[in-house]
Amino acid sequence: MKIVSSEERYRCGLFSVTEDRARDASGFEIRRSVVRHAGSAVMLAVDERSRVLLVRQYRLPAARQLWELPAGRLDPGETPLKAARRELAEETGCRARSWRKLAHFYASPGYVAEKMTIYLATGLTCGDSSPMEDERIEIAWVSRREMDRLI
Repeated sequence: MKIVSSEERYRCGLFSVTEDRARDASGFEIRRSVVRHAGSAVMLAVDERSRVLLVRQYRLPAARQLWELPAGRLDPGETPLKAARRELAEETGCRARSWRKLAHFYASPGYVAEKMTIYLATGLTCGDSSPMEDERIEIAWVSRREMDRLI
């Protein structure tokens, strides 16, 4: 399969939308609207008591408060690990001594090109957070069982 055309239809600060066509050697063709995104880092922050750090914030597309693993988008030219370190500190006030990449995945690859990289963050020290102006974030340390229930 080869992309034969891609036309940008919309752009904003967070993402763009393109109309793409791809074709294989037999002539089979698919067309999709694709949300283009720089990518995200997701942090599984675990403390010395094996508790997991979650954040809770209002998510407009879901129209409700959600408990989530801390995460954030990559800035231009930023590596996923650098974004993970920055976002964990901004959202939660925590810094980790040890980082290990666990996996990367596409959350909704049928139409979103956002690659998400998840890291295990341990050896944590926590202080004051500095969320963005449009974020109101609550943080909680929970057991893994509680995490399964909340997310």
